[in-house]
Amino acid sequence: MRLGVLDVGSNTVHLLVVDAHPGARPLPAHSHKAELRLAELLDDDGAISDAGIDRLVAVIGDALQAAEDKGVEEVLPFATSAVREAANADAVLTRVQRETGVTLPVLTGAEEARLTFLAARRWFGWSAGKLLVLDIGGGSLEIAYGLDEEPDAAASLPLGAGRLTASWLPGDPPAPADVRALRRHVRAEIARTVGDFARLGTPDHTVATSKTFKQLARIAGAARSGEGLYVQRNLSRKALEEWVPKLSAMTSDRRASLPGVSAGRAAQLLAGALVAEAAMDLFGVEELEICPWALREGVILRRLDHLPAT
Repeated sequence: MRLGVLDVGSNTVHLLVVDAHPGARPLPAHSHKAELRLAELLDDDGAISDAGIDRLVAVIGDALQAAEDKGVEEVLPFATSAVREAANADAVLTRVQRETGVTLPVLTGAEEARLTFLAARRWFGWSAGKLLVLDIGGGSLEIAYGLDEEPDAAASLPLGAGRLTASWLPGDPPAPADVRALRRHVRAEIARTVGDFARLGTPDHTVATSKTFKQLARIAGAARSGEGLYVQRNLSRKALEEWVPKLSAMTSDRRASLPGVSAGRAAQLLAGALVAEAAMDLFGVEELEICPWALREGVILRRLDHLPAT
């Protein structure tokens, strides 16, 4: 069957269309996305602005039309941290339902971490052993650890690249004092969770998902996306530590000229790099592997698990 996953994230609204059936890997058929940056469309009270809601409704409408055009039988919608933490979340969800017909479930941070972990487990298989999975989104950082398909520990921290950029790094390039302050904040937040994971033992394999990690790996020398999903892509802490001061000194335009960095994500790349560096350092990770699958694939896999076998 043809499924569509409608991901209302902090940075983008992304419809991923896949051909899938139980027992087989989902095959991507179409991708439709629009940069919305909900995390940056909040007013002083933490509510999504009227203009932001207007834009969200329009973008969801466009995505539903794309799903219909591509023959999607079922759309699986969800929203993440930007909607979850908006002061007017209920009003936003009500208007989306009224004007588009979409009832938009809002995932908790723990659910995001668990579904992303499921996707990574299915991608790497049982032979990967105990997995530590890191995922930097626009609004939050998800961490999950475990041996099975359900993680033994999962956490979600308010350390998304978009959120931190908007709150901590107003300059372009940012002031060194702001970068140092953000670095201290990020490390203090992550350090509070390390013990919950450390007691479970050393992971056999550490992997990372998300656009932020993919872009960091690319500028550090990993293969281009055009070389395919199955090319192994790694990111070392040493390479990341070398890139952080370089990124700190660059304007957003200069970062956008780096390989694999999009203009829309360039402003957030430094904050993402600080989070990635802190997580790798505090969890004792020297090198991690990029996983092509993430939250959207996790949502698809969970849905397929509940379909009857044919």
